[in-house]
Amino acid sequence: MSDAPGFDELVGTEGLRDGAGAPPPPAGTKKQRIIRGSRLDRWWRRVTVTPRAQRAYRWGAPGIVVLVAILTRFVGLGHPDTIVFDETFYVKDAWSQWNLGYAATWPDDADAKFAAGQTDIFTAIPSFVVHPQLGKWITGLFMALLGPEHAYAWRVGVALAGVLGVVLIMLVAHRLFRSTLLAVIAGGLLAIDGNAIVMSRVALLDNYVMLFALLAFYLLLRDRAWSESRLLAWRVRRESEGRSTDAGPALWWRPWLMAAGLALGATASVKWNGIYFLAIWAVWSVVSDVLLRRKHGIPGWFAGTLVKQAPVSFLLTVPLAAAVYLLTWASWFTSDNSYDRHWAESAGNAWTGLWSWVPVDLQSFLHYEKSVWDYNIGESRPHPYQAYPATWLLMIRPTSMYYQAFDQGQIDPGQGACTAASCGESITGLANPLIWWGGALSILVLVAVFVLRRQWQVGAILMGIVAGYLPWLQYSNRTVFQFYTIAFEPYLVLALVAVLGIAIGSRRDPRPRRTVGLASAGAFLVLAVALSVFYWPLWTAQLLPYDVLRLHWWLPTWV
Repeated sequence: MSDAPGFDELVGTEGLRDGAGAPPPPAGTKKQRIIRGSRLDRWWRRVTVTPRAQRAYRWGAPGIVVLVAILTRFVGLGHPDTIVFDETFYVKDAWSQWNLGYAATWPDDADAKFAAGQTDIFTAIPSFVVHPQLGKWITGLFMALLGPEHAYAWRVGVALAGVLGVVLIMLVAHRLFRSTLLAVIAGGLLAIDGNAIVMSRVALLDNYVMLFALLAFYLLLRDRAWSESRLLAWRVRRESEGRSTDAGPALWWRPWLMAAGLALGATASVKWNGIYFLAIWAVWSVVSDVLLRRKHGIPGWFAGTLVKQAPVSFLLTVPLAAAVYLLTWASWFTSDNSYDRHWAESAGNAWTGLWSWVPVDLQSFLHYEKSVWDYNIGESRPHPYQAYPATWLLMIRPTSMYYQAFDQGQIDPGQGACTAASCGESITGLANPLIWWGGALSILVLVAVFVLRRQWQVGAILMGIVAGYLPWLQYSNRTVFQFYTIAFEPYLVLALVAVLGIAIGSRRDPRPRRTVGLASAGAFLVLAVALSVFYWPLWTAQLLPYDVLRLHWWLPTWV
């Protein structure tokens, strides 16, 4: 993986000369001339020969990717100017929570009235909401700033989260692969993928889960480098003093790890499945510590990590995560009318015996949390767009967020008139098929690579898949949807980029292999861009003749 450099790393002379880096021929044999690197490598060396050109590439290429992400998420964000799909829950909950401190109930016909500007028709009756409050606080903030009657106002938060996710995946990819090229490819693929675009244009909560979990991953990568440098410094100091390195130190000052704890707390404060990211990344952090100590020859690397460092790491992360979670619920405690706020004060509800000392406010909160958990693991009402987790990687049943049919001559303001016999507008949570299916296959490739090579970067990517995907397989009877996959899509994209990096190879590869690798990866990326252009109307509710719309439904289950 580390042998797949970006073009910015090809400016040196080594590897670009004929035969550079090749092993010497056996004695008594005629030396063969091996040409390494492609003509594209040579051209790139010429155009980036100056430090200014190199800086322009390192900043300019990621900047272009961010611009694409901004355009795909913010252009036409207010269309359709109505509540779509599960925005009916989260938009109204966010606005009543912003005004009252808790989510309230609304009249039965509230969606149309809300979209028409009647935004203050919520009641004072608390509503039973089944997700924590952080995501709705973010949505409510932008509604308060921009005006709750505007559709773009309640979608700005998720759009911004989508753009920041693209920035983060580039930072993560550069940390993993040490390649600007692969970082730009990772950001570009996430910027143009349909699932990521749709989830950045519809005011649901899952994009915030993706963002905070990915932020935690980046911070953990920073912590890994930080811890390794401190571990090496400790070992050098002990050896210079003639002292044993025994089981290694317990590192208490790990600012990146503590920041990751805050980010993981925010992840769980958006939706309940964020807890799995907290658990899996905590395990990954401990395993990473074990492997670092073994790598640097600390004798008691395993026991030292489990006995000394793991408890410290727990104290540096879990309490901070819990504090963030409780902080996002502060208004539940301060609002006298919150749902179940006074449950423990009712006759027969308060805890007795060993736990009677727990404050009644906290008893009421924990009872509410238990109700939320029970709902989330038991929700099984049939839905026409439910998708079993076992089918997610195959993308069998994408979620239709919005569909509006038009007859010939009927006009949609801002979109024009239907000129065919019938037309339609659709927002479908359908990923770019090439990116999604390519990413799914790449996961299998990386499993094999990890078994054979034990590369920590590969293991880290796979752990992201484990955290975001595998826990859902235990809920085969729960009503779930394909769009939940946005939480682990960055790791699927990283898996795809890792395989593309293997295909691209190195500038030290013989010319035929390097040329074929670059051409194959380039063709893949061009086709991915073309498919995103083709599917753009289905991600943004563009008015299309029905016959054209139907061309996008490659599988009968996509309708």
